[in-house]
Amino acid sequence: MEPSLSTSMSRMKIVRIVFVIPLLASGCRLGMGSIDRRIDRVLAERSGELSRTVEPPRRSWPDADSTDSPAQADKRIPTTNPAPDELTYVPADEARDAKARLDDLLDEQGEVLPLTLADTLRLSQTQSREYLSAQEQYIIAAIRLMIQRHTFDPRLFNTTTVSVAGAGSDASFTAVLNIMNELGVTKQFERGGQLAASWILNASEDLRTGATDRYTQSSELVLSGNFPLLRGAGSVASESLIQAERDLVYAARDFERFRRQLFVSIASDYIRLLQQHATIENQQRRIDSLQRLQDETRAKAEAGQLRDFEISIAQSDLLSAQAALAGLQDQYRLLEDRFKIRIGLPVDQRVTLAPILLSLPDPAVELDQATRAALDYRLDLQNTRDRVLDARRSVANARNALLPDLNIDARVGLPTDPDVDDAGVSFDPGELNYSAGATLQLPLDRLNERLQVRESVIQLEQQIRGYEQARDNVVIDARAAVRAVELARLQLTLAERQVETNRRRQRGQSIDRDTITPQEIVDTQNALLASENARDQARADLRIAILNYILSTGQMRVLPDGRIAPIGGLDLMPAEDQPDP
Repeated sequence: MEPSLSTSMSRMKIVRIVFVIPLLASGCRLGMGSIDRRIDRVLAERSGELSRTVEPPRRSWPDADSTDSPAQADKRIPTTNPAPDELTYVPADEARDAKARLDDLLDEQGEVLPLTLADTLRLSQTQSREYLSAQEQYIIAAIRLMIQRHTFDPRLFNTTTVSVAGAGSDASFTAVLNIMNELGVTKQFERGGQLAASWILNASEDLRTGATDRYTQSSELVLSGNFPLLRGAGSVASESLIQAERDLVYAARDFERFRRQLFVSIASDYIRLLQQHATIENQQRRIDSLQRLQDETRAKAEAGQLRDFEISIAQSDLLSAQAALAGLQDQYRLLEDRFKIRIGLPVDQRVTLAPILLSLPDPAVELDQATRAALDYRLDLQNTRDRVLDARRSVANARNALLPDLNIDARVGLPTDPDVDDAGVSFDPGELNYSAGATLQLPLDRLNERLQVRESVIQLEQQIRGYEQARDNVVIDARAAVRAVELARLQLTLAERQVETNRRRQRGQSIDRDTITPQEIVDTQNALLASENARDQARADLRIAILNYILSTGQMRVLPDGRIAPIGGLDLMPAEDQPDP
């Protein structure tokens, strides 16, 4: 190997090292596993601040590379919209057995999945779509905070610039290869200002072929900084970080509040489904009774004890009851399908809902006690209250923008000897250089900034009024929740009395059945059915009212498995697989 070529290659080793080290460092940071672990730590930190019963969400995510699809960049997207003559509509026979057809449509196939209230609550708190969406909003807030935190972390950087320049003079042509690499770290401070330390390497070589071989290489260590003293100094410099930290607290509260609302909503849907099922059973018993009445009426009419039109009355009521039953069954199937979708089950999954025993005791509470609890414990109200402080901080930040710009900057450099062509990393303290200065920009035009101050003050007033309205609404909700419990208890008591009254009426008619007309019997059955449905409605209303009271006063705590946590040692979870009394 020629000496000049060997020398040139050795001289470029340091340049290659500068290239390779940053590439290796960046390659080690491409994995997403460490990112997910950091997100989990941030979520655990914020969730733990709410309560020891609150667990952070944990999710697994697909690889970012696996989300690519060949169709994602298509400019022409196919649409399915056939013309009218391409569609098919087959008329059905109006004389078909619609009841049998409807029964077939309502009859689901496949293995039955038994569900208790605890099962549905656990499913809703792990795999329902609305739960996953709320969970992801919380996780996104944590990611945004991590981005802002990293802004103020020491950040490594490496910039490499490669350029070729050429020029012709007389009959010769010169080409120069220049490589400049800057490797360093920057630090942005939360009170304003930035500090940077870097190693700048500059190497160039004459690419002209010939006897001469010109190569130069120099480097410099640089420490520089810039700090504001007036405008942009102080907490305003880290406004994005402050807001992101607070936003994650808001997101944690919102997510926990959502979990509690979801608990009440799913439990209410479950209770309403049981109520609808009880209504169907009541209707079926009424149909059985009407069928017996029709048979008795026909027998008496054939014996000459009743006139023939009495048969028509009984038959008409039976047909009306059968039509009502078909409507109730179809409505129940629709509600059940929507419920399955909501808790994350396939729509074609057959389920059976286990009955629950009302083990939710009525709360003994006064209006002022419920109001104080709601004002103290409601997480959504705490968010609204703390956002008033955000608005106050926005006013202070806007006023900071009115100040003059006064910045100081400084730079210290330690280069290699400029007289040595191939200096390597032999830094020369004798060539130390520094500079310092201050820049003042007077606030001669701050019209936009003054307008922003006024805007921030108006937004503060709006936020204050919004908090006051939210506080009043919380008070109203708490009071209404207390009254709703008492109203539901009253309606249940009256409905149970009404059921007993109608049952006594029915027993009395059965004793004097020979003297009672079919219409009187039908009227009694209708009254009994209405009272039984009203009782079931009141029972469901009471259960839901108690849950809404606990939610409205901010006292509900939902465990990670979807169960409601005991309050003050009182187990509020409904017992499973026990029939209603």
